[in-house]
Amino acid sequence: MKSKFYDKLATIYFYLVAGLIVLFLVALIGYILYQGRSELNLHFILTPPKFMEKGGGIAPQIFNSLLLLVITLIISVPIGIGAGLYMAEYARPGKITELIRLSTETLSSLPSIVVGLFGLLIFVNMLHWGYSLMSGALALTVLNLPVMARVSEDSLRSVSSSLKEASFALGSTKWQTIVRVLIPSALPGLVTGIILTSGRIFGEAAALLYTAGMSTPSLNFNVLNPASPASPFYPFRSAETLAVYIWKVNSEGLAPDARQIADGSAAVLLIIVLVFNILARWLGNTLYKKMTGGK
Repeated sequence: MKSKFYDKLATIYFYLVAGLIVLFLVALIGYILYQGRSELNLHFILTPPKFMEKGGGIAPQIFNSLLLLVITLIISVPIGIGAGLYMAEYARPGKITELIRLSTETLSSLPSIVVGLFGLLIFVNMLHWGYSLMSGALALTVLNLPVMARVSEDSLRSVSSSLKEASFALGSTKWQTIVRVLIPSALPGLVTGIILTSGRIFGEAAALLYTAGMSTPSLNFNVLNPASPASPFYPFRSAETLAVYIWKVNSEGLAPDARQIADGSAAVLLIIVLVFNILARWLGNTLYKKMTGGK
């Protein structure tokens, strides 16, 4: 009787904790959206900001944030999954493996402002890239690699060993087993890692202040060649992101409607993150079903 009572008590406790977390999340999202409701319109989203004037928008900042996300994921996802794959399938217990784990855990605990200063020293000054998309993307890669590598390793390790043994029994090589069995089976976990890193890319400001910059040139979409400095896709131009713009508006407050701009920008940023997470989950589930034959 006591065991059943404690079991029910524990169940009620866990349900209450889960309910409180969901309630807090809904309240937080609702508060941010409510505060920025007046700016949730196409004019605010599709127009550039105005310096010390009322009525500006956030179009360049949204574009910069999305472009920075794409560049950072292109760099960090293959390296992060590769590192996780090495630690899960190839690394042997020993001092070198322990050193890699220690380095990864240390890197994951670094404050983002320190990574920003590192990016300022290496990418901006030493490599002479200046405040640019590429400098910001590499700084964010330094931040995100430990998370991506650890999540990838855990996802790959969670795949049942019987699946790998069955693949080897059918004559598959180790690489074929990794590509056709291991990665498809671990895909939901890998997508989770990508979502976690993407959320940090969208919301990061401290590291980007010193790498991507706090300004953006006029975007001319008539020039689409990324090798041209006049192109909005040029990776070595300065790029103020939405998170950085929110910080700048709050800290400087030069526009008459600075409070409304900050609230509206925060609401838009939240909506973008939510939409991206939903789309990433949907894409991950679709790819998983496709790779596993719809099972």
